[in-house]
Amino acid sequence: MNKKLIPLTFGGLGIGITEFVMMGLLPDIAKDLSITIPEAGHLISAYALGVVIGAPLLAIIAGKYPPKYILIALMGLFTVFNALSAFAPSYTSLFIARLFSGLPHGAFFGVGSVVASRIAPKGKEAQAVSLMFAGLTIANLFGVPLGTYIGHNFSWRYSFAIVAIVGIITLFSLKYWLPYLPAVKNRDIKSELSFFAKREAWIIILMISIGTGGLFCWISYIAPLMTDVAGFAESSVTYILMLAGLGMLLGNFAGGYLADKFSPAKACAALLLAMCTILVIVFFVSSSPTLALITTFLTGAIAFACAAPIQMLMIKTATGSEMIAASVSQASFNIGNALGALFGGFPLVYGLSYNYPSLVGAGMALSGSFFAYWLIRRFSKMKVQEEVTNEVEVEEAVTEVV
Repeated sequence: MNKKLIPLTFGGLGIGITEFVMMGLLPDIAKDLSITIPEAGHLISAYALGVVIGAPLLAIIAGKYPPKYILIALMGLFTVFNALSAFAPSYTSLFIARLFSGLPHGAFFGVGSVVASRIAPKGKEAQAVSLMFAGLTIANLFGVPLGTYIGHNFSWRYSFAIVAIVGIITLFSLKYWLPYLPAVKNRDIKSELSFFAKREAWIIILMISIGTGGLFCWISYIAPLMTDVAGFAESSVTYILMLAGLGMLLGNFAGGYLADKFSPAKACAALLLAMCTILVIVFFVSSSPTLALITTFLTGAIAFACAAPIQMLMIKTATGSEMIAASVSQASFNIGNALGALFGGFPLVYGLSYNYPSLVGAGMALSGSFFAYWLIRRFSKMKVQEEVTNEVEVEEAVTEVV
């Protein structure tokens, strides 16, 4: 592993733990703070709201500073509010701490993606970005199960204290290992925001928000899927989540390779179509314990294989607005999180089995692949138009010389 990228991996680890561990700690937090589990669930929404608000806002504000200093400031904010979460005396204070701890999430990954792509060898930019997202997958493989275990057996506050410690480690690694890159000179915020006037920008945002929602349709209800449909004991869920995390870890690196080998847009289209396929398979085979485990691994792998290609797609499409665009892609992921959990829950409201959310997720992933295909078509047309324009300019230049 490139030592220069390790600080970004550490940052992804801390962010991954604090984002996903809350789902396993809801009963403990609800009991300790004397609130209902649905009220505790609002703490997940608070973090997601912070991501959506903070991703573009902080990227715009901080864009004029060197990336290294931006990342240190973002991780400092993240560490402080996760530490405050550990000491929050009430539901309201914890809600506010969760909201503010979510603010740096998107901007950190956005700025980090740009840094990783700049310091990577040519042709391996997406693989470098995948090293940053490896922190998220390691969090799902080890950090989240460990945090959930500690929360259940000791105190949920210790889980957030661990996140704060990871944040401190990240701060030191950013200071000593991340190379200094100069800030963008003559930065024009108006010009950067013009990226959102492009139709391609909104196609990508829709692709992420809807397509990746397929993952969250499945993973939001994976525990009851495994216990009620596949027949596993509740004590097995932690190990099943670790299996999904292993798939995410391996799939993440595979996605980075695919984006470099082909193109980010083509990789996104293929992987979203693959996600649709595996989620349909989940729907039909989840009653078999063995097949349920196999599809859990494969679904995690395919879902996180999308991470690096999506981020690189944003960066390459948003020339001159890379940091803002890459941050917005993280906000779009969290919109997908919310939409997936919402739409995936509809079949359950009508009394259908817990394998039906995966079918809804398949539809969302398929929709995302259509947006990716639309994007590929637009890029092809733009390339043809550019070639025609260049030919006309050459002919005109030749005519003038003659």
